Amino acid sequence: MLQRKVLFWSIVTALGGFLFGFDTAVISGAEKAIQQLWKLSAFEHGFTISIALIGTVFGAMFGGIPSDRIGRRQTLRWIAVLYLVSAVGAALAPAWVPFMLFRFLGGLGVGASSVTAPLYISEISPANSRGKLVGLFQFNIVFGILVAYLSNYLLANAGDSSWRLMLGVQAVPSIAFLLFLMRVPESPRWLLLHGQLQEGRDVLRIINPETVETDVAAILTSQSLAGQQNESLWAPQYRTPVLLAVAFAFFNQVSGINAIIYYAPRIFEMTGLGQGAALLSSAGIGLVNFAFTLLGVNVIDRFGRRTLMAVGSLGLILTLGLVARAFYTQQFTGYTVPVLLFVYIAFFAFSQGAVIWVFISEIFPNAVRAQGQALGSSTHWVMATVIAFTFPYFAEQLGGGHTFAFFCAMMVLQLVFVWRFMPETKGTSLEQVEQSLIMH
Repeated sequence: MLQRKVLFWSIVTALGGFLFGFDTAVISGAEKAIQQLWKLSAFEHGFTISIALIGTVFGAMFGGIPSDRIGRRQTLRWIAVLYLVSAVGAALAPAWVPFMLFRFLGGLGVGASSVTAPLYISEISPANSRGKLVGLFQFNIVFGILVAYLSNYLLANAGDSSWRLMLGVQAVPSIAFLLFLMRVPESPRWLLLHGQLQEGRDVLRIINPETVETDVAAILTSQSLAGQQNESLWAPQYRTPVLLAVAFAFFNQVSGINAIIYYAPRIFEMTGLGQGAALLSSAGIGLVNFAFTLLGVNVIDRFGRRTLMAVGSLGLILTLGLVARAFYTQQFTGYTVPVLLFVYIAFFAFSQGAVIWVFISEIFPNAVRAQGQALGSSTHWVMATVIAFTFPYFAEQLGGGHTFAFFCAMMVLQLVFVWRFMPETKGTSLEQVEQSLIMH
């Protein structure tokens, strides 16, 4: 019964990930109609599509501030409001400029959600199931993407204003997210760190009544040690988790994942596939991503974060190397490259996809966890923007061989990083992780 409550709180919070995925993908069904309606130039069209991504970077950079000041739960409620206002506003926008403003607000919600949702779930989860529960966030992202594509497909023939319905339908899960959050308590660690001892103890008692006093003592000891030191994220004692978070987020994107997801049809057409087959292959990527994220989330607490990352890194090196070889030799028989990229997506979803938000949410101490989550998330989104913007240029100038060989080389470095520097956090309390990583 008690564990059911923790699961419910985690599922509700992970709805932020569903809206994150939905908001990111839904624009794909509306972008052509928007370009024609407001007669946008190529630059204006590109800016319209990327404005939400720009908002995401800012939301990730500053999302830790309200999480620390007003609490995780209240920040999540404001994120739900941002999603709702963005959906309704973009659907009803009378002109291009207000449309851009509402899409930017949605991006802020996505960025802030990528900070606050994993942070909150990690702080309410028992150590032995934290990986699976935080992993629900990533699972919901890919689920939201799939639902957005399905929704766009179902609404495509709904008339001249079908694009408005595509964007507006997001209001429904946004309202559900906001209402369900009313039944979610504040993070016990945030409550204890802000002097609300009884309230924090009450939430911890719901999570695990047998360890409540031990947990309170560990959290207060962590707070006391942080209070004796500099609570800035950039203090020397936090150097290890800072470097781990930045490296993890960096490697996540130099795997080429967003280049492949955003430009899959273009990549497949480069191998000689027709447009129809390329689009069909792109849909397959979404399904594979969904299935293997689900698998990774279900085994992360059994096998551990390092094991998933090691297996994933080896698989990414192999598949990216074979794709690069195919481009170098121009051997594009049948569906060789699409099949390799399906396998690539499977390894990515099983490793980086399932692990990133879990690992970054675990490695920072209570006192700076929101700042650390914001650092990891904003690094992820800045790198995602760089890769998405530069991939078409490098693919054209250097060719597919050199481009995928670069991604392959980066995954070799990732494997070294996992082997030499990545700690295992499976089954360990957040305070025990803190003691192992922080220099007191």
